[in-house]
Amino acid sequence: MEELKEKINYCLNCPVKPCSNKGCPLGNNIPGFIKAMKEEDYKKAYEILSETTVLEAVCGRICPHTKQCEGSCVRGIKSTPVSIGELEAFVGDMAIKNNYKIAETNKQNTNKKIAIIGGGPAGLTASAFLLKKGYSVTIFEKYNYLGGLLVHGIPEFRLSKEIVKDTVQKIIDLGLKVEYGKELGKNLSLEELEKQYDAVFISIGANITTKMGVEGEELDGVYGGNQLLEYQNHPDYTGKKVAVIGGGNVAMDCARTIRRLGAQEVKVIYRRAEEQMPAETKEIHEAKTEGIEFLFQNNIVKILGNGKVEQVELIKTELVQKEGETRKVPVNIPNSNYIIDIDYIIMALGSMPDEVVKKLGLELNKWGYIQIDEKNRTSNPKIFAGGEIAGSKGTVAWAARSGRDAANSIDEYLNCH
Repeated sequence: MEELKEKINYCLNCPVKPCSNKGCPLGNNIPGFIKAMKEEDYKKAYEILSETTVLEAVCGRICPHTKQCEGSCVRGIKSTPVSIGELEAFVGDMAIKNNYKIAETNKQNTNKKIAIIGGGPAGLTASAFLLKKGYSVTIFEKYNYLGGLLVHGIPEFRLSKEIVKDTVQKIIDLGLKVEYGKELGKNLSLEELEKQYDAVFISIGANITTKMGVEGEELDGVYGGNQLLEYQNHPDYTGKKVAVIGGGNVAMDCARTIRRLGAQEVKVIYRRAEEQMPAETKEIHEAKTEGIEFLFQNNIVKILGNGKVEQVELIKTELVQKEGETRKVPVNIPNSNYIIDIDYIIMALGSMPDEVVKKLGLELNKWGYIQIDEKNRTSNPKIFAGGEIAGSKGTVAWAARSGRDAANSIDEYLNCH
């Protein structure tokens, strides 16, 4: 506890709050909740956080803090930043342990019903903020649990399923109704929901792995990282050599999971430099500690094999500053090709929406995501969308922010109709 107090007192309670205003996608009042912790009023700290988030115990553990709040901490300019993530997780855990309530809900809007499709971070956050405003909210979820990628996309060693379950329960306790086993385009119709509810929010995520378009991608042994994590349909890696292509947290989660499942050798192949990797710094460090090898500034050219992956051809890259680009871009170095033996290749290069979105009758953008305006409104005024399905940045905090923004927009819409 003494060590925790040191971390709490290390915060300067800056009046300008760069950690909140610049670093946190949710705009959490970070100096405010830490000040309450200094006063040992953890319930108040939780209430302050609850004004902007309902995923404290989750985000405190898995957010890319060094790139967000802690990366903007004034302390970090000349020294070590405040351990904001750890402190947020502590408050979230205290709230679970002591059953602190998220908020008292008002009852003035209970005659208005809202349907939310998808129970991931965006859907859960939207639900909580709409419930706090007094609306009747029902989540339609294709699985038999809520949490989305918090459950099936993030490994247990990074985020305990028990923490997710407890966090979700606090939202359910606000009065949330849930219908499990309901999948859009299969046994759930957007048209029917539109008739039965006053507003609909779509937050089904976008978890189809992006392909590279290289020769050999269709061979057996090539897997999509997102689907591997979601469906856990792993092959037997025992004694095998595995290459993971990509530099984000999905790539790190895949590599570290596969290492734990008995792979002899795991290589992460990334076409840019280490400092350009979008993955959280601590995830990269821990992957290295676990014996995962990194091939930076290497690009995949071709996958080789007779029906099944046997080798991969790589080419080295150099980083070049191009006009109009904010960061250096990787350019292949001629005649630097080489081949390595590989048994499995995992593509973890990003994700795209499921084909079902094309059949919803909503306007899509050029990348195939649901087109929304600054109020999360789709081309149908009664239907809103958020999270990755609407092109939100691919972190839990940004998905949650999208859900909260959508809740406010739905409230505004219903107050005018």
